[in-house]
Amino acid sequence: MRIALVGYGKMGRMIEAVALERGHSIVSRIDPFAPEADAKDVASAVALKDAQVAIEFSRPDTALANIQALAARGVGVVVGTTGWHEKLGVASAAADEAGVALLWSSNFSLGVNLFYRIAAYAAGLVDPFAEYDVGGWEAHHNKKADSPSGTAKTLVERVLAEMTRKTTAVYETLDRPPAPDELHFPSLRVGAVPGTHSLFFDSAADTIEITHTARNREGLARGAVRAAEWFTERPRTGTFTMDDVLADILP
Repeated sequence: MRIALVGYGKMGRMIEAVALERGHSIVSRIDPFAPEADAKDVASAVALKDAQVAIEFSRPDTALANIQALAARGVGVVVGTTGWHEKLGVASAAADEAGVALLWSSNFSLGVNLFYRIAAYAAGLVDPFAEYDVGGWEAHHNKKADSPSGTAKTLVERVLAEMTRKTTAVYETLDRPPAPDELHFPSLRVGAVPGTHSLFFDSAADTIEITHTARNREGLARGAVRAAEWFTERPRTGTFTMDDVLADILP
């Protein structure tokens, strides 16, 4: 598989290492700030014409423009950048118009995507038992550009979809008690934490806690490369997520 990397920071380099380990090649490294990059933007990347797929890990304020530029050049993209998903409709339209595919996820880690399913199933089990309140928190390193994390938003959305007692997500710090129908899920940004997400089902008698803790960026990188492999197995058009990738793996 011939890959173009859009974003050549720590994640881009980790993806490169995983891709090479799995027998793939990197045909272009695109980043306005990395000295090792062969292009500063998608439009000027000469080697992009040789790519079968692009993997995009940049910044929330540049992701949409990168997706649109890649689509205009006929290159489908796996997008791992978070904090831009309110513009997904615009990105999907650009991919559809160009006849290429777009695969996005708030988190490409296989462990996180299994965590989503475990948490949603647990929420459905707990929902009939009013004595259990539900909430959680997430923590990341102090260089992360968005808050709450895309992973936190996806996790909370999936939990709310399985519950009747909780209908609203609240991510900010509260100076009041949460309402009964609110699921409180604040964020912490500190040090070098790769990413931790915890969900609690709490009663006066006990607590059930489900936690995913990332040790490093490798899980994200392996998931993104695995998604790109799925992406290029056969010609695809449209918008996909990691759920589509997992649907071909899980029963």
